[in-house]
Amino acid sequence: MALNTHNYEIAVHWTGNRGTGTSAYKAYGRDHTVTAAGLPSLLGSADRTFHGDRDRWNPELLLVTALAQCHMLSYLHVAVLHGVVVTRYQDAATGTMVMNPDGSGQFESVTLHPHVDVADPATAELALTLHAEAAAKCFIARSVNFPVHHEPGLLEREQTAQLPR
Repeated sequence: MALNTHNYEIAVHWTGNRGTGTSAYKAYGRDHTVTAAGLPSLLGSADRTFHGDRDRWNPELLLVTALAQCHMLSYLHVAVLHGVVVTRYQDAATGTMVMNPDGSGQFESVTLHPHVDVADPATAELALTLHAEAAAKCFIARSVNFPVHHEPGLLEREQTAQLPR
């Protein structure tokens, strides 16, 4: 069976040169712009801990975001395949990154907290079990070298507040 190949292209443009380039660790900004054909620009920086701009997206947030989005999209697909009509989906994902003594670091884990509402309450239990199948299908989760945990739940009919973390 032939595999389909999909290519993705983005551009990153560093905008943090404050006049002296990288002459010192605190002399340059971490600001940058990420672009892709036909899409709005994404303003990025480093995490605030690493002298970044807290008002911009950082790579760590984007990694957690990619995992949460991928799981959601895989889950919605799996729900259709199993005849579960999802009417709402919310997630409050968290990630843990650890730093090493040499200044390197890596993600230790990400935990997704997907909560759904279904049109037919009789499918609620099935809806919860479908997260495992969705996790197995998520392209991004299959590509990382750390565990992606799932703590799914059901939304209350009136629940619109942010999910607990």
